[in-house]
Amino acid sequence: MRNHLDRPLSAVRNLGILAHVDAGKTTVTERILYATGTTHKRGEVHDGTTITDFDPQERDRGITIFAAAVSCDWDGHRINLIDTPGHVDFADEVERSLRVLDGAVAVFDAVAGVEPQSESVWRQADRHGVPRIAFVNKLDRVGADLDAAVASIRERLHPVPLVVQLPIGTEDGFTGVVDLLRMRALTWSDGGETAVEDVVPEGLREEALRRRRLLEEAVAERHPAALEEFCDRETLCVETLSGALRELTRTGDAVVVLCGSAYRNRGIEPLLDAVVAYLPSPSDVPPVCGMPGGAAGMRNTKVGMRDAADGMHGTVHGMHGTVHGMHETAVRQRKSVDRMQDAVGEQRPADPAAPFAALAFKVTATPTGRLTYLRVYSGTIEKGDAVWESGARRVERIGRILRVQADRHAQLERAVAGDIVAVIGLKSARAGSTLSAPGAPLVLEPPGVADPVVSVAVEARAGTDADRLVSALARLAEEDPSLVVRTDPETGQTVLSGMGELHLEVAVEKIRRSLALEVNVGRPRVTYRETVARGVSGLLFRHVKQDGGAGQFAQIVLDVEPLGAEEAGNGAETGFTFRSAVVGGRVPQEYVRAVEAGCRDALAEGPVGGHPVTGLRVTLTDGATHVKDSSETAFRTAGRLGLREALRGCAMVVLEPVVEVTVTVAEDAVGGVLGDLAARRGRVTDSAVRGGSAVVTATVPLAELFGYATRLRSRTQGRGTFSARPTGYAPAPAVATTR
Repeated sequence: MRNHLDRPLSAVRNLGILAHVDAGKTTVTERILYATGTTHKRGEVHDGTTITDFDPQERDRGITIFAAAVSCDWDGHRINLIDTPGHVDFADEVERSLRVLDGAVAVFDAVAGVEPQSESVWRQADRHGVPRIAFVNKLDRVGADLDAAVASIRERLHPVPLVVQLPIGTEDGFTGVVDLLRMRALTWSDGGETAVEDVVPEGLREEALRRRRLLEEAVAERHPAALEEFCDRETLCVETLSGALRELTRTGDAVVVLCGSAYRNRGIEPLLDAVVAYLPSPSDVPPVCGMPGGAAGMRNTKVGMRDAADGMHGTVHGMHGTVHGMHETAVRQRKSVDRMQDAVGEQRPADPAAPFAALAFKVTATPTGRLTYLRVYSGTIEKGDAVWESGARRVERIGRILRVQADRHAQLERAVAGDIVAVIGLKSARAGSTLSAPGAPLVLEPPGVADPVVSVAVEARAGTDADRLVSALARLAEEDPSLVVRTDPETGQTVLSGMGELHLEVAVEKIRRSLALEVNVGRPRVTYRETVARGVSGLLFRHVKQDGGAGQFAQIVLDVEPLGAEEAGNGAETGFTFRSAVVGGRVPQEYVRAVEAGCRDALAEGPVGGHPVTGLRVTLTDGATHVKDSSETAFRTAGRLGLREALRGCAMVVLEPVVEVTVTVAEDAVGGVLGDLAARRGRVTDSAVRGGSAVVTATVPLAELFGYATRLRSRTQGRGTFSARPTGYAPAPAVATTR
């Protein structure tokens, strides 16, 4: 099995670069491109000359906002690499990227170790089962400590770290690494482009031998073949050790740890060698599994997916003054995924000769056309081929196939299993859409979409630009599913919701820059939830309607109670569970499903402030039917209205989103920071000193963090920084809970 460059699939690596913001992901990516000869000049984040941070906002802000794909060659292997954002507001970009990757490099700051967003992206990779290797970056910084960084990886992320390198020199004197597998020294001079191989320095030889022994023992404990050789010879040869590291990495039983300084171009070549040696190829991962996507199968088992795609298509292309329905579309997509996971799947191997199947994970609009980024899982696709698009349930034609280098593209004649490419010509595909051969349709599980937590009202400054704003917002939501656009039914305002203040700032600025459209933006508001503190039992609700002809009759009895903390964490994304305790067939099964659907409808608006409802269990305990007038529609209506009535009788609590904030400041500024956090209803959970700076961790309501960056800079003379990651919801004070 070979790809379009006449390489076997085993010589392809699809990986992402993951990390906390400012850990050096983009610099690592730039040095990889430089080391592989893909670029001939090192791009720098601070100069705005990087390849992957090509968007004007990324260069202005000095952070990665949009996942960027690039390709390069190393040691006979094709590496398709995605540089992902590190800021929590753009976690959905990471989620969509991880859905299509086979491996990842997690980058850590040698001074800070594991930071909040490091944990978040690590957990995301865990959910997707993506094997990782770790790269401890910035070993040339003051306070850098490889052992401390590895200890934080072990303690906070809980993998088994297997360190395969020993630094040569510390802080500014860091010049290279000792390769513990081959017991050799690799050093780089200032300005040097390649490593110089030499013997291990005499002063480090004893320490290197000790660490090599620890590495062998750790591997032998976890790998049967290595254990057998270790027992026989009391040591491991390079081939056995390398093979064991490969298997432990690919199974997720351990994480190989390397180190270096990307900015000074030290440690990049060994990192590339490790990517090739340890991370899996497309042929090493299990065949992709999806649901047969033929017309009949889709009608029977994927009704929700069809509704979602049709709703999205209609929302984007059929707007006449308002934008609505995006959030409901995402919810329907999630429900369809639940049904897909319960059904029997069909496997497609990573074989160019198999029927074509690919997943769209990113959509962007460019001056030259609409780009749809694909991970090809099986089969072969050529320019001009017809494909079945599962979301819109239509056949589309591939116009062009492109090899992507960030914002640059090279045309290809075809793409095969294992490729990550972009195509032009698809009109209806969205992030999460499956493309497959028309004669062998398939539906793959789409990436998850997080619920937004912050909203702003937006309007065109000039009334004549209202239609242009509607179109721009629709395109934004199409490109980024984590952005939700709706019309407030009370005020008539267009509301844009996203994952954080920065997320919305970037979205609005994109409209202003790309369309030269002046926009007024309201103050940010958080998205609240309502939950049940004390439930009700035995609520009887009867729905009777007679307008002539066949009527509607449904009688149900509901129990409503709060979910336990464990159930809320492990249940559905909506924090809602439904079960039936009806006996004797008093309510037929199809009507039970209708009642559940009606209850889910009622969750959209709670009785306190009209916020979505979460964290409850509903039990259908009894009911009654009419021989002629009962129907699924009647029982769905009864479920919706009955649960609304039940919620009005429950003791309800309004919840607000809370985040874990990590503030890094000079030690003399800690007092002011603690006082400010307390004023923002923050609860300090930890404090420590790292690299000469104080690090304070606190849990703070998201609503209290608007404008915090400016406040922190003023309190610390510009030296303080902070990061935040969502931790869930907590009861909100009554004053903040009304609309």
